[in-house]
Amino acid sequence: MGVEDSRSFYGIDHYGFPRAGADDPVDPEGYYPPYFRSEHFQRYGYHVEELRGGFHWVTSAGYDAAFVVTEQGVVVIDAPPTLGENMLAAIEDVTDQPVTHVIYSHWHTDHIGAASVFGPDVEIVAHRITKELLERFPDPKRPVPTTTFDDELVLEVGGEILQLSYKGENHCPGNIFVYAPRQKVLTAVDIVSPGSVTFMHCDASQNISGWYEAQSQILAYDFDFFVGGHHMHYGTYEQVKLCVEYFADVLEGATAAVERFSRSDALADIVADTGWDRMFVGTENWINSMANHTTRHVLEKKTSDGRLWWERLAGATTQTKYHAYTVLESIRLERPRPDYRLRGENPPVFLT
Repeated sequence: MGVEDSRSFYGIDHYGFPRAGADDPVDPEGYYPPYFRSEHFQRYGYHVEELRGGFHWVTSAGYDAAFVVTEQGVVVIDAPPTLGENMLAAIEDVTDQPVTHVIYSHWHTDHIGAASVFGPDVEIVAHRITKELLERFPDPKRPVPTTTFDDELVLEVGGEILQLSYKGENHCPGNIFVYAPRQKVLTAVDIVSPGSVTFMHCDASQNISGWYEAQSQILAYDFDFFVGGHHMHYGTYEQVKLCVEYFADVLEGATAAVERFSRSDALADIVADTGWDRMFVGTENWINSMANHTTRHVLEKKTSDGRLWWERLAGATTQTKYHAYTVLESIRLERPRPDYRLRGENPPVFLT
C-alpha cells in the first residue's frame, strides 16, 4: 500500500489531526542557540556546557541532562536515550573521573532509558516510587535504584552537595527536584522548558494540579540556572517565570471556557445539530469548543511585554491547543465543581 493509498484507506483527509506546516510562524529569534549550528553539534549530536562550579549541562537539542564533577567522581542526573553514549562522551570531554552516582529524576524511559551505559557498579539514587515502578515494569536499560528516599535526601559526593526533594506527584509519581546550592542550579524535569511552551499535553503530565503547583515550587528556589529536561536551552530564573506566565494564561482561559460552555444554554447550542444518536459527536464539539476558546484566549492575549506568545516562546501556535485540552480537562476532573444537578432538574441536553 503506497502513501496515497494509505491516506485514503485511513481517512487521513477527514479524520485525525491536520498537518502543521509553513503557515505557522517561525520560532522566535534566538530560540536556536549558536551551538545548534556548530560543527561539533552537527557532527556528534550533543553539546556540553559548564554552568558553574563543575555542574555541566548536556543536550541533544531535544532532551537534556546534567552531571557534576567532584573530587571523588561524577554524579549524573538522568540519561536520555537521545543522548545515550554521548553522555559518556560529554563527561570524557571535561574529566577523567569515573561516574559513581546516577540520579533518576523520574522513571520515564525517555529521560533515563540509557542509564545502563554507566555499568553495574554505579550507585543509582531515586525516589522510592521510582524504584517501585521500575521493579513492577522492569527494563534492563533502566537499572533499579540502589538508594531511595521518601521526602528529602542530601547527597554529598567529593565535597559537592545535591539536595533531592519530593514534593508530591506532578508530572508523574516520584518526579523529584535536584538542587545544587553552591552552584545555584535547579533540575526539575518535565515541568517547564525554557524558551518554549513544552511538548503537547503539558509534557504528558499525569497530575495537572500538582504540575501547576510544581511551577510555584520551582520559583521558590534560589537558582541562577535551570535544567528542565527538554529542548534547546537551560534556563535562567526569568526564563522560567516566562513559562509560568504562559501556563497561567492557559489556566485563565481554560477556567473561563469551562464556565462558559458548561451552561445548559451553551451546551444546547453546541449539540443541537448533532442529534440524540450522535452523542460522541456532540461531546467532541463541546470539548473542542472549550479548547478553541482557551487557545484563542492565549494566542491573542498580549503578554507582559506587549508581544504575543508565539513571538516569545517556541511551539505556542502548535502546542497550545493540546495544553488547552489538558488543562480544561484537569479543571473538570481535579478542581471543585461549582454545583451539582438537583433532583429532577436540568435533564441532559442530548435528551431534549
